[in-house]
Amino acid sequence: MVKVKKKTDTQSMEAILEKSKKLPKIGDIVEGQVVRTKPNEVILDISGLGAGQILGPELWDKAEKKLKKGDKIQACLIDLENEQGYMELSLKEALEAKAWKDLRELLNSGEIIEAKILEANRGGLLTEICGVEGFLPVSQLSTKYYPRVEDGDRSKILEKLKTYVGKRFKVKVIDLNQQEEKLIVSEKEVRKALDEKEIKSFKIGQRISGKVSGIVEFGIFVKFGKNLEGLVHISEIAHELIKDPRQYAKVGQKVEAEIIGIDKDRISLSMKKLILDPWVKAAAKYKVGKIVEGEVSKISLYGAFIKLDKNIQGLAHISELTKDKKDKDIKDILKVGDKRKFKIISIEPEEHRLGLTLK
Repeated sequence: MVKVKKKTDTQSMEAILEKSKKLPKIGDIVEGQVVRTKPNEVILDISGLGAGQILGPELWDKAEKKLKKGDKIQACLIDLENEQGYMELSLKEALEAKAWKDLRELLNSGEIIEAKILEANRGGLLTEICGVEGFLPVSQLSTKYYPRVEDGDRSKILEKLKTYVGKRFKVKVIDLNQQEEKLIVSEKEVRKALDEKEIKSFKIGQRISGKVSGIVEFGIFVKFGKNLEGLVHISEIAHELIKDPRQYAKVGQKVEAEIIGIDKDRISLSMKKLILDPWVKAAAKYKVGKIVEGEVSKISLYGAFIKLDKNIQGLAHISELTKDKKDKDIKDILKVGDKRKFKIISIEPEEHRLGLTLK
């Protein structure tokens, strides 16, 4: 005899299957209505699924004090049923998931946001965006805020960075990794767009006035316009041989220069372009065959550099220093500071070259 299943049994089985399809999985975000709050606990009514519980560790910044009965919130499911029979939820995880989703959208859109600087360390500045801790590296600061410190003294750089704590910077999200909880922002990228717009108002060959904003071994930084900064490379400071750029300018000093290069947001400047090249006059003053007195300023393996006046230096090649082939060491013939008479054997003003001989 075959047993026939009652219709009601079939219906209830279908209802159970249908309900199981609707059941969320661990990690899913569910929405519910607050029915009760008390210290370190919030109870939600999740429509069609039952009641959910959020306990202290899974609340976000004492949320139970901010939530009230009837509020609709989203939470992350972390257990289908806990010891008290509730679905266990996490407001913290839900808000973190939303925060990282929002951050991803900011990264993709390139939207400019405002961030408050919370702390400073040797590498940069700490901030918080959408509840997530972010980092603004020193390298991502624009010329307006970059701590240009002489000699690159790290303690001085840190002191400068500390002055930014409490300030609000406009930034862009440039990198993130939720698994590693890494969020990198840039203030330079925001300024870059403004700088590029301003750069278009300048052209190569234009003369500018500005203030020295920093001096390093390879040149002088000059701020000009509204927010722009250019570099006067050591080879573009003056016509003579330069050992230390600090001898030609001081931070805060007003200077004039000529724009000699624009590459996206990089601007190259020249101060020597605005100074008459002394080699122009040298062509008239120094002639081939003339006997001149000079001072040895430097000795190298291949010859000696001879200073003839403030701006002009000549080279006496080792082959022009002695007739005796046995004399191989220049230091046996000349020493730095020696004053001797030399004969000019060649001059190329355009190349800034002047050849001398002792023979």
